[in-house]
Amino acid sequence: MDLGLSGRTALVCGASSGLGLASAEAMAEEGANVVLFARRADQLEEHAIRLGGIAVWGDVTQDADLQRVVSAAVDRFGGLDVLVWNGGGPPPGTAQDADEASLESAYRLLLWPAVTLVRLCLPHLEQSPAGRIVAITSLAAQEPTTHLALSNTFRPALTGWLKTLSREVGPKGITVNCIAPGRIATARLDELYPDGPSDAQLEEISLRRWGTPREFGDVVCFLASDRARYVTGQTLVVDGGLKRFLF
Repeated sequence: MDLGLSGRTALVCGASSGLGLASAEAMAEEGANVVLFARRADQLEEHAIRLGGIAVWGDVTQDADLQRVVSAAVDRFGGLDVLVWNGGGPPPGTAQDADEASLESAYRLLLWPAVTLVRLCLPHLEQSPAGRIVAITSLAAQEPTTHLALSNTFRPALTGWLKTLSREVGPKGITVNCIAPGRIATARLDELYPDGPSDAQLEEISLRRWGTPREFGDVVCFLASDRARYVTGQTLVVDGGLKRFLF
């Protein structure tokens, strides 16, 4: 199936490993120009060379770095068609643990940089024949996760902002979607489950296993593609059947 991504330019955040890298790999294989953005410069450069893209080192919490990566993408490829937002997760903790400092830190990691980057990208996405915004969020946006109070606070906020945005930019042909990973085998999951999954935890998942980053990245690739041109304002869950909610 031709996804219509050949020659399109995609900016992928958090692309040095995990879900971001898997998303960049999937789109590069479809012929997209990929701009990989992350903090780990050495790994980033290696992957960019392998995928035929460019690496831009930076931190999503720094506004100047966000401006620099957008400029790099446009200068190198002449425009921008796809933005894949992907940021790290805040430390685990309970609702009662939240204080001014931790709330500010989580806001600066999960909400503000995503809003800022989208606003920087929008003028270029409006010039694209198929502008796409895909935000990697979390199941916490739909159902609070135990001991992840900060994620439970700001992931829904970002989802609400993006849902609102989808209504505003839809007439311009830009789609805006979120994709929520379940238990995908990444370093973040190693942090949350240092001993790996128990039999009981695997039994909660219909497919009885954790997902792979590439299985997730392929879904990101689809949402970024021409084939998904009538899908917008949605949160697509990729969790192997972990959650039981209907919508």
